[in-house]
Amino acid sequence: MSDADEPHAIFETIGKGIARLRINRPDRLGAYTPRMCAEMLDGIRRFRLDDALRVLILTGSGRGFCAGGDVSPDAGFADDLTKQVGRARELREDSHAVITALTKLDKPVLCAVNGIAVNGGLAFALACDLRIVAESARLGDTSGRAGLLPDEGGAWLFPRAMGYDRAFRMVALSEIYDSATASTLGLATEVVPDAELESRSIELAERFVAAAPLAVRAVKTMMRRGLESTLDSSLGDAQQAVLWVGPSDDAQEGKAAFLERRAPKFTGH
Repeated sequence: MSDADEPHAIFETIGKGIARLRINRPDRLGAYTPRMCAEMLDGIRRFRLDDALRVLILTGSGRGFCAGGDVSPDAGFADDLTKQVGRARELREDSHAVITALTKLDKPVLCAVNGIAVNGGLAFALACDLRIVAESARLGDTSGRAGLLPDEGGAWLFPRAMGYDRAFRMVALSEIYDSATASTLGLATEVVPDAELESRSIELAERFVAAAPLAVRAVKTMMRRGLESTLDSSLGDAQQAVLWVGPSDDAQEGKAAFLERRAPKFTGH
């Protein structure tokens, strides 16, 4: 089956409360296309609307998680400069939509980085909450090699993950890091052997499923907003969140389980 026939992104439920969105272009190292972005957005929407799903795993196929945008002739890039500019604009807008959709989710998203994650691919990974990275993976930004910019959200995401100085050096010098260095720099939450990437990702996802879903969603929302707000605003968000989560059945169950010295059974209500 050709690339044109295969889905470019596959959404599926892989366990109780767990969904997986897999980038499915292994022959292109996961390079994204408008079609792939549309299929990713559909999967993100399905996850967001299904309250039975509590955590999403974003991953890739083969040797690449995502190598940025596909700018090959096969992907629609012609020799005509006007057509190239139009196609590049379409790719950029589509990737922006995916980044925005991921960051606005109020349920946890884990990224299992199975291989190369550069440029927009690294931005996709950093739009998630945690990054479990295979030992053989490579992460960085090479847009400068083509005289281009980290225009898929990297200029916002990279400094927040690794600090301004490190992010500036990575982009300006077009550096790619091995998994151990990526972990030291803050790009990877955890590094695991390649053979354990899937099992470790599912193990962490199951822990999120077992956690109090209302509290997890509130904490994620508060922390995301807190990146852009003052302490006073963050304290106000916390007060509002307590008014929402405090009276919930899950909060009462959590208190009872603590007093009875047993594991809580959260329902999301």
